[in-house]
Amino acid sequence: MPLSDLFSSSPKKRSKSPVPEDKKSSTRPSSRPSPLPKSPSKSSKASTRHPQPQYPDLTRQSGSRPVSHRSSYIDTHPLNLSPTERERRRSAMSATDDSADGSPMDVDSPMDHKDTYGSLDQTHTNGNKSPTPPPHKVPSPPPRPSIDPEACKTLGNKYFKARDYARAVAEYTKALTVEPDSVTYLSNRAAAFMSANRYQEALEDSQTAASIEPQNTKVLNRLMRIYTSIGRPTEALEVVDQIASFTTVSPQEKAPALLMQKHIKQAEAAIKEGTSGSLALHALDQAERGLGLGVERPRKWQLLRGEAYLKMGNVNALGQAQDVAMTLLRKNNKDPEALVLRGRALYGQGDNTKALQHFKEALNCDPDYKEGVKYLRMVQKLDRMKEEGNAAYKSGRNKQALDMYTQALEVDPGNKGTNSKILQNRALASIKVCSS
Repeated sequence: MPLSDLFSSSPKKRSKSPVPEDKKSSTRPSSRPSPLPKSPSKSSKASTRHPQPQYPDLTRQSGSRPVSHRSSYIDTHPLNLSPTERERRRSAMSATDDSADGSPMDVDSPMDHKDTYGSLDQTHTNGNKSPTPPPHKVPSPPPRPSIDPEACKTLGNKYFKARDYARAVAEYTKALTVEPDSVTYLSNRAAAFMSANRYQEALEDSQTAASIEPQNTKVLNRLMRIYTSIGRPTEALEVVDQIASFTTVSPQEKAPALLMQKHIKQAEAAIKEGTSGSLALHALDQAERGLGLGVERPRKWQLLRGEAYLKMGNVNALGQAQDVAMTLLRKNNKDPEALVLRGRALYGQGDNTKALQHFKEALNCDPDYKEGVKYLRMVQKLDRMKEEGNAAYKSGRNKQALDMYTQALEVDPGNKGTNSKILQNRALASIKVCSS
């Protein structure tokens, strides 16, 4: 063998053939098992239609990825990857974020709404599952009133002590707008009304307070005084009986109501049984002393006064009776009692024609009013007998005329005005009879 061959040729070493990278990776055991794809939720149909994508675990070593898996990645720097590979990684990362929420991206579609509402309807129809109740709402506290009733009451008391009753009423009214059923505020306002001589408004507040607390002595005592001040002693004594049912009533508290009632009864008895109206007028004057300042005489008392004037029968008294009747008729021109009172005054003055008109008008207002029927028939009978006597006198039947005039005088002996005319006619008839 030549020497050159000896130095040029060396025993050939058997080199190992390079193992492909994919073979290496396949021969190495995987550090962690490949993640299994998540099964879709049975309760969500939307998840079934959009299955979650399978993606590799990017935290594993590149050598542990199986070669046969479609989503395997080469563990190289991202800048060394091809654009297609980088785009695929970004897509895989996006899928990882979506699947981490446990549901695909919220995308509204007609089918989604249909499935959702259909599942709700099916739940209600089958009754297998009750709907989720709404969250419990805690009621918010009521808004605080802008008006402080106690502050208004305190200010009202201050005005009341200063005798500024109008402002006191205004403050108590503000308090009542917040607490309309407060007996204290109603009672205080009633006291302010009473001090301001506004008795009707005081009566309304006291009645309301008494209906809320029927055994409130302070409220009932004020109600009793108000009834007395407006000329209603009977109602005042009824309140006294109500107080006496649960507590003691002093004689001084009920004395004004008892005295007023006594005077009214005296006036009624004098008109019904007496022959003079002066006693009735005196009793009425005494009763009116118990009225509150500025309180108008009660209607019943005015009618009694008119009756007393008619009893007196003189010209001035008849004129005053008409004044009483006109005062009542200005308030109510359909008042049958006032119409009869004025008719009687006209009848006493001898104006029977106008008297009859008033009696008829009273019966038009109240056909069952007995006093109207009584005086209408009496005046009609008296006029008829008077006219018959006049007709007999004119025809020369003087004896018959004398008899008719005598009967006419018996119809109403107390009517001095009309009877005086009849007496004059009867005297003329008597002269004719005597001369014949």
